[in-house]
Amino acid sequence: MKKIIQIARLELSLLFYSPIAWLLLIILFVQVSLSFTGAMPNLERAKSIPFLTSILFTDDQKIGVIARILDSLYLYIPLITMGIISREISSGSIKLLYSSPVKLSYVVYGKFAAMLIYNLIIIGVLSLFVLGVAFMIPHFDYPHILVALLATYLLINAYAAIGIFVSALTSYQAVAAISTFVVLAFMNYIGTVGQDMDFIRDLTFSLSMPSRAERIMSGLLNTRDVIYYLAITAMFLAFTITKLEMERVLKSTLQQIARYALIVVICLSVTYITSRQPMIGYYDATATKVNTLTKTSQELLKRMGDEPIEMTEYVNGIEDSYNRATPSERIADIARWEPYLRFKPNINLKWVYYYDSVPGLTKNLIEYKSTFNKYVVFMSGVNQLDLSNFLSPKEIHKQINLYDEGSRTVMQLKYKGKATFLRTFPFEQNMWPKEAETGAALKRLMMTPPKIIFATDGYQRSMDKLGDRDYKKLLNEKTTRGSLINQGFDLDSVSIEKGEIPKNISALVIADPKVAFSANALSKLRKYIAEGGNLMVAGEPGKQNVVNPLLEVLGVKMLNGTLLQRSRDYSYGLVTPLVSAGAVAMSPFLQPFYAYQSVVSMPDAAALDYDPKGTFDVHPILMTDPKTSWLKKGKFTLDSVALTVEPRNGDQQGAFPTALMLTRKQNNKDQRILVSGDADFFSNMELARANMRTANSSLAVNIFSWFAYGEFPIDVTRPEPKDNTIKLSKTRVKVIQVVYYGLIPGLMFLTGAILLIRRKRK
Repeated sequence: MKKIIQIARLELSLLFYSPIAWLLLIILFVQVSLSFTGAMPNLERAKSIPFLTSILFTDDQKIGVIARILDSLYLYIPLITMGIISREISSGSIKLLYSSPVKLSYVVYGKFAAMLIYNLIIIGVLSLFVLGVAFMIPHFDYPHILVALLATYLLINAYAAIGIFVSALTSYQAVAAISTFVVLAFMNYIGTVGQDMDFIRDLTFSLSMPSRAERIMSGLLNTRDVIYYLAITAMFLAFTITKLEMERVLKSTLQQIARYALIVVICLSVTYITSRQPMIGYYDATATKVNTLTKTSQELLKRMGDEPIEMTEYVNGIEDSYNRATPSERIADIARWEPYLRFKPNINLKWVYYYDSVPGLTKNLIEYKSTFNKYVVFMSGVNQLDLSNFLSPKEIHKQINLYDEGSRTVMQLKYKGKATFLRTFPFEQNMWPKEAETGAALKRLMMTPPKIIFATDGYQRSMDKLGDRDYKKLLNEKTTRGSLINQGFDLDSVSIEKGEIPKNISALVIADPKVAFSANALSKLRKYIAEGGNLMVAGEPGKQNVVNPLLEVLGVKMLNGTLLQRSRDYSYGLVTPLVSAGAVAMSPFLQPFYAYQSVVSMPDAAALDYDPKGTFDVHPILMTDPKTSWLKKGKFTLDSVALTVEPRNGDQQGAFPTALMLTRKQNNKDQRILVSGDADFFSNMELARANMRTANSSLAVNIFSWFAYGEFPIDVTRPEPKDNTIKLSKTRVKVIQVVYYGLIPGLMFLTGAILLIRRKRK
């Protein structure tokens, strides 16, 4: 050990008594300074930025000063390692090492120890940027940054080991530098080669070094990637020792090849074994654990036990989403499943590529006088498809029919004989399902999904149409992420007049009935209520005579007249009641909306009244503003300039409930009923209203979650990040720019210059 330290000290003195080491440190610092100080003015103007630690240092899509330097670190190391052994060879001092009693392994370890110290100085240079702003960011995420710096250190140490080996191959330092550049560039970019071929993709990805550092950079430290860097470092150091020993002791070519092969086999075996999913250990260093599944998802996977899950991803080569699901994207696809594999390693991933018609294609082909075969040939040229690798329509239909899924990229999950779809959303920038959708699909495999039934009699609103007043966006739109069908619910419809209300449903929805219920239908509905069924009734002004006979058994009444609300910008018919305390009793997720006095848009709403001494516990969840709203009786014209409160005509000003929550114990279950004086608040049009910040969407989702007793949508909420503010002022920005543009590089230059001058004088 003493000899290793002596060699390391000697190598460090040679390193720092040369201008290259100092010059590279200064260039590195200036390179990072350009992006770091350039971001300061924008940060000074921003009031709040979530995940500020990550944005500043580890997110290469934002500022990410540490993450971005990963791509150029390989340019620095060759200039440091180029002479570390080649200098000994060219000067002839290598012969003294061969004849000395010092082991050659000690020489290599000593020189590598010197590189470890120099690399630590590089990390220290990067740490100067962390220290520069850490004290200005309350709740700075120190563990995350420490893990990011560790990833950088592991990467440059592996680069150094490669550089030392290449330096041992030649007596020319320039050749060593260029060769190291080539090798490191190869290992930097090899991960992009052959990504559309399974075997080649896995091989090249295993050789790609920066990609592993990027994974750790996100804050997720894992044994697989750490051991990989240690194994690569050890392998090239072993190569170097072997090379030097082969020079000293003559060995046959076969013996040399065998020794190198043994080193490769041992190192690759170690990396392979430790990369198996059950062997990987994880530590999520981020403050909010963004790289780890929430407790809800972890519990779901734990409940699934040891039974395997099969995930089959079906990709249509002639559909638009194919370009984001090609075989070359397989590594990223697997990475999306790694958080789940971490807690359940026996998720079997499969991919099936096919080509088939999509909805509406046949009509378009007829219009343009073309055929499906011609279209396939055209798209195979556009997407560069080898159709021999794709299942034909006939072949895919034998496995599964995906026409109802739009023949787009979709995943099917299977577990214990049950199957469900996990959809993608091609109209979004990130089309892949997130934790909420994936968790909902997994949970559906373990239980009977909640079913929402819509009544179809009386021309009620539809859950299958995209009209302004219908509900497809919220309920049944497969390409919309937040649609209930993608959040775990089943949806269906029933004719109460002709059919029977199904048993064991989560809720029956009657939305805007326009025709009076027959005695037969009313009898079925009253029986359903008496048996404890959950119900949602959403009426409209002018239909009081249709709805009130049903509401009568609930102790609720829709008052005659129409609610109006004075407004400077909107029609008086657009009522915006406030979220009330009753909504919080329905769902704690509505607490922020109640606290911030959020509103819900309700065009053409009716007021409700209820009997507080009835059989139900009743709580208003929406209340109008008593200062601006009133109940208008009789006929009126909305665009009338004289539209005012007229008490003599029966108008009433005040706070009126527009939605009520009713609960009671019935047949050993919690019966839940919601009555609304408006059927538009969760319609396609109101959910898309962009000119008002309303709580319509959140309220609607939480209503149906309430009907499902909180089973769906699943709760994947995380703690809010605390590192969201920075104490910057214009003065501090200028100080930072002066320090990082001038002061620190100047001090580094002066320190190096003084050392070099003193060395020259000696």
